[in-house]
Amino acid sequence: MLTTVNETRAALADRGRIALVPTMGALHDGHLSLVRLAKQHADTVIVSVFVNPLQFGPNEDFDRYPRPFDDDVKLLEQEGVDFCFNPTTEQMYPTWPSTTIVSAGEAGRILEGEFRPSHFDGVLTIVAKLFLITAPDFAVFGEKDAQQLALIRRMTRDLNIPVEIVGAPIVREPDGLARSSRNRYLEGETRERATVLNRALEAVEANAHEGAQAALAAGRKVYEADEATIVDYLVLVDAATFAPVDDAFTGDAIALTAARLGTTRLIDNRPVRVGGNEN
Repeated sequence: MLTTVNETRAALADRGRIALVPTMGALHDGHLSLVRLAKQHADTVIVSVFVNPLQFGPNEDFDRYPRPFDDDVKLLEQEGVDFCFNPTTEQMYPTWPSTTIVSAGEAGRILEGEFRPSHFDGVLTIVAKLFLITAPDFAVFGEKDAQQLALIRRMTRDLNIPVEIVGAPIVREPDGLARSSRNRYLEGETRERATVLNRALEAVEANAHEGAQAALAAGRKVYEADEATIVDYLVLVDAATFAPVDDAFTGDAIALTAARLGTTRLIDNRPVRVGGNEN
């Protein structure tokens, strides 16, 4: 167990090829799939467990975010992780709340950024700090947070950070719900309804051969059948540029969605081929 910046740097010295898996804890099979991918390509795997206050807004769930740390450590031990980095806020932000922040720019103000202002600034800041502390050869992130992954890749390129960014596929429950630490908030009927995100994305994918407008209309129809779910967005973006597509677009896209079920907000996405033949 590592808790300070200095001991972490010392522990990772001369440890060969290093892989970093940044997390906020409350680990599930999705996180563990990242660990397993990291282990395939690294001599040393370090997992950070830190609930980052900088990426939570004033009305978000920072205080109630699940923190089953002892359970997380057991899971990491079972996976054979070399190091777990569990710093305090004081270690990560010595001058908190006044701290230098990495800006996500305009790309961080759309989609998730529209509904969670400054969220991606907080994400990029903590990721940059973790890169500087652990100096990994590569870092693994889940593809469920597609916009986050795209922004981290851009930051790494823009700031010339010598870290390879690896995306890992979404891990889903048997009923299609994407694995998320926030799924712990879902109970009973709300948990059953939570599959609506994946079902909407499936409808988008199934109709994508007819064009973006038809695909999105099919996804909205799925949502409309569940009046209690509040949809923040359902969009198609160019997989290469992350720009929203118009109905003339053909090619590889990503369907992204965010929705609220009661007090729980979930996100999901799915790669989609827009236009062309159905087969």
